[in-house]
Amino acid sequence: MSYLSHSYQPTAGRQTPSRAQATAAMSRHLHRARSDYTLAHRGRQVRIGPAAFWIVVGTLVVMGIWSIVTGTYFAFRENVLTRLIGRQAEIQFAYEDRIAELRAQVDRITSRQLLDQEQFEQKLSALLQRQAILEQRTSALSGEVTTTGSIRPARDTLLAQPPANSPPKASPNNYTMIFIAPPDPEARLEMRTLPASATRIASTSDAGGLDGILRRISSTLDKVGRQQAAVLNNLEERVDTKARRMRSVLSDLGVGIAKMPAGMDVGGPYVALRAPRSSASAFARQLYRINVARAEINQYARTLVAVPVRKPVTGEVDMSSPFGMRMDPFNGRPAIHTGIDLRGDVGESVHATATGKVTIAGREGGYGNMVEINHGNGLATRYGHLARIDVKVGQFVRIGEVIGRIGSTGRSTGPHLHYETRVNGEAVDPQQFLRAGVRLGSALSG
Repeated sequence: MSYLSHSYQPTAGRQTPSRAQATAAMSRHLHRARSDYTLAHRGRQVRIGPAAFWIVVGTLVVMGIWSIVTGTYFAFRENVLTRLIGRQAEIQFAYEDRIAELRAQVDRITSRQLLDQEQFEQKLSALLQRQAILEQRTSALSGEVTTTGSIRPARDTLLAQPPANSPPKASPNNYTMIFIAPPDPEARLEMRTLPASATRIASTSDAGGLDGILRRISSTLDKVGRQQAAVLNNLEERVDTKARRMRSVLSDLGVGIAKMPAGMDVGGPYVALRAPRSSASAFARQLYRINVARAEINQYARTLVAVPVRKPVTGEVDMSSPFGMRMDPFNGRPAIHTGIDLRGDVGESVHATATGKVTIAGREGGYGNMVEINHGNGLATRYGHLARIDVKVGQFVRIGEVIGRIGSTGRSTGPHLHYETRVNGEAVDPQQFLRAGVRLGSALSG
């Protein structure tokens, strides 16, 4: 057992110091004895200073605490590891759940983008289909495509179409028998194709822009559709009006619709025209009616080619003697004038007023030099008092072709043209045909 002790023993054989010296020495010894620590064990003593003592004590305390902590760690090690592993597993599971959630979010965004792209492509396809339909309608309205086939004006049409810039004249020399629908310059699509970038998957901000582009294109197509509908309605009205007026002129003249006038060589296999079904669009049905009216106009035009509605002379008509009863210029007695007399200078051209075949070309009594043309359908015309004849019997002449020159041959008092119109051999007033030509020209030019 260790303990602390303090003792004093006098040393033999030394000189006894003085009392004061002894007291000082004893005080120093006692002071050193109080500041030192003596460790005794089995008769052995070890004296150490305070610093070393507290170092030893501190070391022992630290070692004790370390021993306690180490023992506690080993005692609860399994629980700590279990909690650490559980915490790590929770962190890992949370991380995996977050990854799965992000993947699901990416899948939803991708699916939404694919759906948006599919919807965009469907809208784009619908717009392109509408555009193609409108282009076909535009071609049909411009006369390039029709449901009945393109009907071209015949070479033997009654009169050529006047230039677009020339004003229409109410004259039988200025009208068109074939109506061709003028193309509408506004009825064209402003956009043929879309940019390639428009078909890509766009972000949310860009999607609004693409939707805006689609809305603008759709609005443009709607505008074109309305313009085409207006053009088609106007076209149908004009075609119906022309067909009705031409039919009225022929009816007033008492002329039947000829199947095909002489001299017009046409043909081809018969292909029946099928009317559009009830499920067809309104545009197709309306276009069918327009084409039927156009075909009727062509048929009326072919008939009118052989109807003498044109003037036999150029310039203004200057009539010196009308049709019907008059006083004969030679004997002064009442007589029937079977034609009309048109003033003119010797040598002026005389034109065929309709297409036909020459049946008489020579001297014919009071007619002098006379040409007769058979136009078919019971119609014929005569041109008398000619100074010269430029055609032969059996010759086919076209409308407006020069057949002779004005003169004063036969029973005539001066240079003029005696012009007759006959229906089934009976002379009728040529003025009704000329007036019908003026009406027809005015109607078609309008």
